[in-house]
Amino acid sequence: MAVGGVALSVVGRNVWNLFRHPDRLFYDSKRMKGITLLEENGDFVSPYRRTFGFEVPDDICALDIEGGSIFIATPNNIYIYGLSGELQTNFSTPGDLRDIAVFGGRIYALFPARIEVYDRQGETVQQWDACSETSDYCSIAVCPDGVFVTDAADKNVCKYNLDGTLARFIQSPVGFIVPSYCFAVTYLGDRIYCSNPGRHRVEIYSTEGEFLSSFGKPGAEVGAFSGCCNPAIITPAGNGELLTSEKGIPRISCYSADGEFRSILLDSKALGGGHTAYDIRIMKDKLIVAGDNKVSVFQYNKRLSQQTLCGQCDKDCPLKL
Repeated sequence: MAVGGVALSVVGRNVWNLFRHPDRLFYDSKRMKGITLLEENGDFVSPYRRTFGFEVPDDICALDIEGGSIFIATPNNIYIYGLSGELQTNFSTPGDLRDIAVFGGRIYALFPARIEVYDRQGETVQQWDACSETSDYCSIAVCPDGVFVTDAADKNVCKYNLDGTLARFIQSPVGFIVPSYCFAVTYLGDRIYCSNPGRHRVEIYSTEGEFLSSFGKPGAEVGAFSGCCNPAIITPAGNGELLTSEKGIPRISCYSADGEFRSILLDSKALGGGHTAYDIRIMKDKLIVAGDNKVSVFQYNKRLSQQTLCGQCDKDCPLKL
């Protein structure tokens, strides 16, 4: 029985790596064997420049921020860093950690079939199992109205109350298509945003699960989502806007809360290349970007921005301070 459990765990990790880090199973990540990527416009200028960065001991699977701290999850650990990259504390977790969300001083850790809640010292303060025996959880978002979790196996969004009781399932009116483990969810104001990756769009719901609208279309051009399943990550921009992160051709783009395309902020070259999606958060006037085992901090450059759509945008933005 133990052997079977170990084998199943290995299979689960390999499936996760197949979709999140396929280079580790099939081809050389540096030479990109076995995959053809569309080329971006070589004339692209990013209005942001990397100011500094730091490394963590293992590959990063999730990122979040709160109260001037950067929270980094790897498959078996959670690290808390200061904005200058100094390690504040860390603690180990069970394996197969997939995502984290920090809310109210608590760290909500998402595993394939359960949620565990820790304090900053790593003490477990709450935990609950998935609501279905077939659940395969991907992403988590926490807000005052509850805990929202995407389920790649059952193809829905589960809403829990903050005490861990199941509130409801959220179903897409056109059905979620989830070819891979890129099934993002976040919140902005009184709305929940989640990706419908196989349909190359973002769907918007009320926190009670009512479908409101959607945006996005397939394509390689700016303002569209390319590849088999994008966007991979969605996060608020801090000014009522929304940021998306794509894989295949990694890039970070900005949209209005209703889905109007604003601009590309960082392209593949600025991010560091590869083909996996980079996680991203906003901390005051800084872009915090995580990929592989590296965290990078970007800041707005007024001189460079004059050549970009971002620089021409008149939207009040904390990143332009």
